[in-house]
Amino acid sequence: NCKATVKFRALQEQLRLVLHNDPKPGPATFVVQCLYVSPVFDNQSQGFTHLIISAFRRFLKRSTSTTAEDSLDAKNSAAYLLIDIIRGQIKHDEMIVMKILETFGVKLTNVEKALCQNKGKDYLNCGMAKELIEQYTFELVKSQLYTIAVTLMEHFSISHYSQSFLLDMLKSNQFKAAEKWAAFMGKPMLSILIQEFINRNMLKDAYEVIKKNNLKQDFPDVYKRCKESSLKSLAEKGCWDVAEARTNNDRQLMEYLVGVSLGDYEIENLYLLNYVLCMLETSIPQGRYLHLEELMIEEIIWVDEVEGLLDATCHIEDVKVIGLDCEWKPNYVKGSKPNKVSIMQIASEKKAFIFDLIKLHREVPESLDNCLTRILLSPGILKLGYNFQCDMKQLAHSYEELKCFKNYKRLLDIQKVFKDPRGGLAKLTEKVLGAGLNKTRRNSDWEQRPLTPNQESHMETTKKYKKRPKK
Repeated sequence: NCKATVKFRALQEQLRLVLHNDPKPGPATFVVQCLYVSPVFDNQSQGFTHLIISAFRRFLKRSTSTTAEDSLDAKNSAAYLLIDIIRGQIKHDEMIVMKILETFGVKLTNVEKALCQNKGKDYLNCGMAKELIEQYTFELVKSQLYTIAVTLMEHFSISHYSQSFLLDMLKSNQFKAAEKWAAFMGKPMLSILIQEFINRNMLKDAYEVIKKNNLKQDFPDVYKRCKESSLKSLAEKGCWDVAEARTNNDRQLMEYLVGVSLGDYEIENLYLLNYVLCMLETSIPQGRYLHLEELMIEEIIWVDEVEGLLDATCHIEDVKVIGLDCEWKPNYVKGSKPNKVSIMQIASEKKAFIFDLIKLHREVPESLDNCLTRILLSPGILKLGYNFQCDMKQLAHSYEELKCFKNYKRLLDIQKVFKDPRGGLAKLTEKVLGAGLNKTRRNSDWEQRPLTPNQESHMETTKKYKKRPKK
């Protein structure tokens, strides 16, 4: 009532115990003799033969009782068996031939010796061993049994075949056999194989051959294309951690992965920022706060009128990545209604805009709603924020009648990427840039106008404003 696999393993273990009892003339030679008689089982012959060989391999892993004499006798006996199979006197399929070669390590000298001692066959003489094997291999190739043919070629060092043989295997979709034979033939044939894989758009197979045979320096462009294709496939599946590991900190590959990520409209909370930050190069010394003059910001612009709002929106819509943050006046009375979000900061690589939400909402609510909707729902802009979902909830609560804070697209929460228990954004900034953020003025009155110098410092703004808030 058991499954076939369970039965096979039970029989396999029984046979191993038989071999452990040291049958005469020796376990290895005994197995070869069993292979001679196994064809009498007709339809069950193949399964029984595989059972015998697998049991012997299991025996070799667990026992050291096989003597050198028994191993040599078995090798010579296996050579006799191989000749009889080739001549058709013993019926075993080609897979058994391959297992006999691998299990007993039959060499050309063993076949030669067996031929010389086989005096009953007049047409088989000494010196014909390689010719016999080559002829058998030729018949395997004609039958398109490429895997077994290649095994024999490799085992007996047969190298008569050329590029056309490789193309025949590829045409028959025998890719593993083609790779094995190309590796046996050497670098020139491997180069042809790689190019054939490229022509067939089999980049993954080409990449594996390049990596396995240490040919990265010979095929840098192909290797790069294959690696990028692999990373893109992982990114499309959302396996960002695996993709990150496979870049091996290669800057070009990280840049490519960033490009793929920016084109993915479904990205939410994984590893893009890690790649971006790995590409940052800075000489800012550690142990102090970050200052504006050390950043590559061209303008920091206060936005509290409709003209500035429209200009800011047009600029932001032309960039691929922005940073977001909000500030509001804290409320220390337990159970009381939280204050409205006062300031929203949106920064591109070169410009930072500080939106006075209270004033804009009071004077131009429709324009504010329309502009921020265009930004927050844009599928072409990646929004970076630190726990910004919390800010969005606060924004939606502060300005309930505005639609712009109800939904967003392509928001990457840095907090979900960098889960460092030692601190928040300030610690992350210090880790990446070598200088922390001064957060001492975060809990202040953000509704007052103009902002105090300490508040400006907290927002990383200084007297270098090109446009200042009106007093």
